[in-house]
Amino acid sequence: MTSFKLSSLKIFAAALVAMTLAFTAASPAHAEAKKDFKVAWSIYVGWMPWGYAMDNGIVKKWADKYDINIEVVQFNDYIEAINQYTAGAYDGVMATNMDALAIPSAGGVDSTILLICDYSDGNDVIILKGKDDLADIKGQKVNLVELSVSHYVLARALEKIGMSEKDVTVVNTSDADMIAAWATPDVTAMTTWNPMAAEILTEDNANNVFDSSELPGEIQDSLVVNTQTLKDNPAFAKAMTGIWYETMALMSADDEAATAAKTAMGVASGTDLAGYEMQLAATEMFYTPQDYIAFTEGNLSELTTFVTKFLFDHGLLGQDAKSPGYIGIELADGTVVGDEDNVLLRYTTEYAQMAADGAL
Repeated sequence: MTSFKLSSLKIFAAALVAMTLAFTAASPAHAEAKKDFKVAWSIYVGWMPWGYAMDNGIVKKWADKYDINIEVVQFNDYIEAINQYTAGAYDGVMATNMDALAIPSAGGVDSTILLICDYSDGNDVIILKGKDDLADIKGQKVNLVELSVSHYVLARALEKIGMSEKDVTVVNTSDADMIAAWATPDVTAMTTWNPMAAEILTEDNANNVFDSSELPGEIQDSLVVNTQTLKDNPAFAKAMTGIWYETMALMSADDEAATAAKTAMGVASGTDLAGYEMQLAATEMFYTPQDYIAFTEGNLSELTTFVTKFLFDHGLLGQDAKSPGYIGIELADGTVVGDEDNVLLRYTTEYAQMAADGAL
């Protein structure tokens, strides 16, 4: 993801309140079959299809098929969407794998990744001013949204060249201030995401020295749902899966309808068709259920350990965490990475397989 990554104050607040939210969540609402569901999403290239589906009748079509009601609600504040989900006010939320672990899972809310919508494949970028080698970042101040996916990208990039965060100074900077900050002489290194990165890289002195295409599969943008809600309401899972893959088929076709859909998504995200397609080019979308299923059958276990190490090193797995494996993560094949007695994040391909089999 790349999206609206968390400001340090927000993520610290989220970490502190997550446990409280877990206890105050309305558990009975998750422990029974029900008819009405709410899912939160925020503006990001890989999640724009959800807004389009809500606005163009695809959500209603699939909800009607299963005789339920689904409201897909846009949030302007990504972290607030996750907090609302963690508190039990929403049945699902669009979140990165990293943030799903750091907030609801760390707060004790058992959650399931029903679908991975995409992973960042170049949307997150480390930019140096007047330098074209990542190693030149040593000793520099790096402007980024602290404790966000951008921070993660920096840590992983440094690790790959034998350096660490001790070799740089992180300067917490709001995503809204990135472009203005770059224009000042004091800012010489930055980690940010599209569309800000794309705009900054149009400057003659701005060089992309590392991006998330070198971390394939690590930054996953997913539909996360409450595990108990999922167990009690398979119709909800089927409908959400159907919504996603119908919208994916629509926008990935080579026809006027696809162009119209992507144009609408671009406009809704504050750009145009060309700008949206530029962001799509740096995003590995899972257009088919087979794409998602194949991804989970790859090196997901290894990818997960990279993320949990970062979260543990930065104190984001909860105050009781004694190791990166404190929270167990159940993969789609049933194997568990981390503590098998504390599984709080799960992947499932059950419903994607139904979609692949035409059984929704």
